[in-house]
Parts: sequence; C-alpha cells; structure tokens
Amino acid sequence: MDINFNKNEDHNKLLISNLKQKFAKVKVGGGEKRIEKLHNEGKMTARERIDYLLDAKANSIEIGAFVGEGMYAEHGGCPSGGVVVKIGYIKGKQCIVVANDATVKAGAWFPITAKKNLRAQEIAMENRLPIIYLVDSAGVYLPLQDEIFPDKEHFGRIFRNNAQMSSMGITQIAAVMGSCVAGGAYLPIMSDEAMIVDKTGSIFLAGSYLVKAAIGESIDNETLGGATTHCEISGVTDYKAKDDKDALDRIKNIVSKIGDYDKAGFNREKPQKPAFDEKEIYGILPKARNEQYDMMEIINRLVDNSEFDTYKDGYGQTIITGYARIDGWALGIVANQRKVVKTKGGEMQFGGVIYSDSADKATRFIANCNQKKIPLVFIQDVTGFMVGSKSEHGGIIKDGAKMVNAVANSVVPKFTVIVGNSYGAGNYAMCGKAYDPRLIFAWPSAELAVMGGTQAAKVLAQIETSSLKAKGEVVDEAKEKELFDKIKARYDEQVSPYYAASRLWTDAIIDPLDTRTWISMGIEAANHSPIEKKFNLGVIQV
Repeated sequence: MDINFNKNEDHNKLLISNLKQKFAKVKVGGGEKRIEKLHNEGKMTARERIDYLLDAKANSIEIGAFVGEGMYAEHGGCPSGGVVVKIGYIKGKQCIVVANDATVKAGAWFPITAKKNLRAQEIAMENRLPIIYLVDSAGVYLPLQDEIFPDKEHFGRIFRNNAQMSSMGITQIAAVMGSCVAGGAYLPIMSDEAMIVDKTGSIFLAGSYLVKAAIGESIDNETLGGATTHCEISGVTDYKAKDDKDALDRIKNIVSKIGDYDKAGFNREKPQKPAFDEKEIYGILPKARNEQYDMMEIINRLVDNSEFDTYKDGYGQTIITGYARIDGWALGIVANQRKVVKTKGGEMQFGGVIYSDSADKATRFIANCNQKKIPLVFIQDVTGFMVGSKSEHGGIIKDGAKMVNAVANSVVPKFTVIVGNSYGAGNYAMCGKAYDPRLIFAWPSAELAVMGGTQAAKVLAQIETSSLKAKGEVVDEAKEKELFDKIKARYDEQVSPYYAASRLWTDAIIDPLDTRTWISMGIEAANHSPIEKKFNLGVIQV
C-alpha cells in the first residue's frame, strides 16, 4: 500500500469515528435524566421498545437518525426528529417500526417530525411493508404549529396515508404506550389493530384540563381516555396490555400470523462476500473531494465475489454501467467514474463529469434494467454535466435530459449511494431524492450542493464584492479574502452530509461497510411490491 492509501485510510476512519460519536449522542434522545424519568414511570424508551420488538440476531437499518441535527436550537433541539424509525424483522417478517421518543419534548411533533413520519409511511407504501406505530406523544409542538398543521405534506397527511394504506392492504398495527392526544389520536385508531398499555397509555381528543375549560366537566385523564375506558367502554382499542413488554409481545404474535406476500420476483442467488477486502474502501476513497480514483476499485469491494459484468465498457467512460449481485440480489449499477479517461479519439474526459456519451450509455442501460426487471443502484460522485461550447454544440442538454427522463420513468426499484460529490444536475441524473429512490444514503465523505464549496464561494464573494464597490466602499485584497472565507465557511456547513441528513434529503449516513446490508434489505423490501407499471420514456429528443 502506498502513502496516499494510508492517508486516505486514516482520514476516512476518522470520519467513521466521528459518525459513531454523533450517533451515540443522538441515541440518548432528550438526555439521561428524561430516560430515567421514563423508567421510573415503568416505561421503556423508544429505542428500547424497538430493540425488544425486532428479532435480536437479524439485520436492521435506521431511517433518519440524524434528522433535526442543528435545527430548532431556540426550542431546545429535536434529536432524531423526536421519533425513531427502523426497518427490521419481527418473527422473520420484514417490517418498518415508528416509535415516538417521549424524552424529546414529551414526544411532541416538530415540523421535521412530521416529515420523518411521512417518509416512514412512504417507505411502507412503496414497498407494501407492514408498519408498526409505537405511540407516545403529546401532539403538535404548538410554538411551531403554523409549520406543521395545514399544508399537504404536514400532519394531516399522516392520517390520509393511514387510510390509503388500509385500502392497499398494508398491515398497520399501533400500540398506545403513553400520551395520544388531539389529532394524533386518529393514527392508532385508523390502524388495523390497536392496543393500549394500562395506566400509562391514554387516548383523547382533549385532555382533562381542556375538557374543564371547554365544557366545565371535571374528570381525570385515566377515566377520560385510559386503557379500561377504551377497551371496555368506548371500544376504541382492541387489546389492553399490562405493560410495554406485554404490548410488544402481542404485536409479535399478530405479525407472526400474517400471511405471505405477493412478490415482485427479483432474481436472487446464494450470497457471496466480495473477493476483495471491503475495508480497503477506506484507503481507496481519497481524502480530498477533487482527487481522482478508480470507482471500479470501490465496486469490486461491494459486489458479490467482486464480479461485475460491464456494459459498454469502452464508451462513455465517465459513467460505469454493468450488472452484479449484492447479497445474492441481481442488480444494475450506474456509477460515476472519478478518474480522468481518454477516448479512442484521443480526447481527455474529466472524472466525475457526465458527458453526452456517458449520459447516452446510462440511458440505454437504465432501459435495459427496466426491460429485465433488475433493480438499479446509483453510486454518486458527480460534479455535474460537462459545460462549454463543444458540449453545448454536441447536445449535452438533450442527452442529459434523456438520462433524467430514464431515471424519472424507471419502474424498477432504485437505490442511491452518495460516496462523494453530489452537485447540481448531476444529483438529479444520478437519482437524487427528487427521483424517488426507495432508499438514499450517504457515506461520511459525501457532499451535496448546487456546486462545490470553493467554486460557489468564489462566485458569491465576487457578487458581494461588486455590490460593495457599487456602493462606493473600498474593497482591498484582505477584505476580499475575509468575504470569501466567511462565505465558504457557511457554504461548507451546508454541503456537509449531516446538513442533508438533518433535513431528510438522505435517509442516513452510514459506514461504507454497511452499504451491502442497506442495499440487500432495500431490495428485499421492494420485493414485497410487484411492479404494476410499464417502463415508458415518454417524449424525448432523439
């Protein structure tokens, strides 16, 4: 191994260490004191509930662990968006679990909480996965009610999705394990089956204080909407549980009896490990985002037996296309090639840039995968499409549009891994969040932005400098540098993978060594949902 490999390895392992430290902090939720308070009330935390519910020795993946990071500081923060979401297995059946974190503002819903819940429901609906709600929430966080209440993608959309999933035959099970108030009370009752924990669970449209204020009736919360009331008088809930574990055990029993599902029929063989050492990814992926490397070296450490059937190898070389397997699942890979390549005509093509021939190749390959019912995996390290007169005259916009069209109209499940740069229209063409990947996740080395930090800062600094000069202010070299540094620092914060993850532009930031698990579980989830639409590119400029 050379010195650069060692430097890269040290850098990337440091990023992984930072990732683990951040995740350890997130797992505490609202803090140790609030966890202790829950335990004293005889309740488990959201993560403890999920861990107890999911099969202990099976894989699981967490959606949106870093949601809310750096947001709502003036309101005390909102770790993980105040809700924990995991895809895992219950009695061997793949499910998605959504658990309110009562240590974060008593499980109140912030705007980002609603977005994360809607993402969980979207995953359930796209993949027809059973969804389990572990409810323990004080309802909408009132100081931010205007950002969560009335719009299409706000709180009410959750109940609309409850109804839609019911009509689609997607199993929904709810356990009320704490507060469940106001509009939130509809979520468990719109599920197929609902249970409530005695003495700690409660459901009502208005609590005792509001009832007293509204109609003058004096009543305690337990009598108003506790387990006995709803299991023996109102009939709102189906089962009474004596404690958290009893409720979770009942969910396990219900799930264990769910019948088999119709399958999409994606091809799978016996899984094999990569022939190359996966840990070498740390040394291959460069420390600097503008350095070149061979993306095939990454792919060889992700796919089964390091076997990759290349499609159009000598054409459009800044995008790699081909067939492989991950954990036995057949898939097609579309990946940005980050090394400088030379065409047969002698022209040099820059790595990470999409040229007309690369876009054309990718479009054809995406169509082939749709024809063969093969899921697609996009591996992003892209700076965008090639610019300049030669590219414009050659029709780069037309060829780029064809690629975007193919990605948008693809009917096979798509998965996106952001390993490096994800800039501008390159993000779109390589199946960014706007193009409905079933899962989209990033490595700690990722950057998401319209353009790179240095380039963007230069442009913004030039605009700011011109504006100041137009006002008659003197802008010397030192002032220009100060402006540039200030703008770049702000921009660098915004291109961070954690900035994207906090806003749910990606589902997760993961250790590269977990990539195979994410893709395998993602395809398994997608296999629950047979493909009903036909691939059609629509109208494109040939």
